[in-house]
Amino acid sequence: MSKVIFITGASRGFGKLWAEAFLKRGDKVAAAARNTAALQDLVDTYGSNMLPVELDVNNKQASAEAVKSITKQFGRIDVLINNAGYGLFGTVEETTEEQARAQMETNFFGLLWVTQAVLPVMRAQKSGHIIQVSSFLGLTTLPVLGVYNASKFAVEGLSETLASEVAHLGIKVTLIEPNGYSTEWAGASASQTTADITDYAPVRDAFFKSAESPEIWGKPEATVAPILKVVDEANPPARLLLGKIAYHGVKEVYAGRLKEFDEWKEVSIAAHG
Repeated sequence: MSKVIFITGASRGFGKLWAEAFLKRGDKVAAAARNTAALQDLVDTYGSNMLPVELDVNNKQASAEAVKSITKQFGRIDVLINNAGYGLFGTVEETTEEQARAQMETNFFGLLWVTQAVLPVMRAQKSGHIIQVSSFLGLTTLPVLGVYNASKFAVEGLSETLASEVAHLGIKVTLIEPNGYSTEWAGASASQTTADITDYAPVRDAFFKSAESPEIWGKPEATVAPILKVVDEANPPARLLLGKIAYHGVKEVYAGRLKEFDEWKEVSIAAHG
């Protein structure tokens, strides 16, 4: 049975790649983007199964209106994939208030508004699957991406809480946590960088030098089969790491955290009183 899938940030990168994969197998897709002209090729190929939705996820009312248009067209929403977002490159001190607020507005609040808009539909259906595209940087961190890291940590906390609140309503929640991929995320999609403070040059230089290694970048097309599997799974995972850098990196970080917890165990328990 075909599904109705609502994807944000669908004009390029993962969003467009996944939208086309769903359409190819016969699903109906509502693909949201600020510029829907980038979706015309999918409309031309897949006709009425493809609904382009002009949407700035920062606009809460627009998110509600988008959901209304989707349910009017398709009658339901089986899967939401919150994919809209971008990266802000710069150290914590270098980040301006405007840049920090804009990063959180899109990556966290935009995701929240779309999620809230879809939930009444899924509650009425007594079914649904919300897939939040987070990052492995919602579980660990890299320098020069401090506010981006923070936005994804916020997505993780929100989504884990949401999962515990909606499970009895037949709604599932999955966090997708990719490492870096060869998409436009590090180019056009990551449209902001901070002004440089000279003292941070060694940190910045080391970060960008590490990014030059082709080994760290995953192949976007390799994510298609995993996403289809997650959407089709009766009991999908709460979290799914995408990419070998994410898998090995997060496991190493968590092992280190557990080790430190144990080293400070007596102090922690004594602090209870």
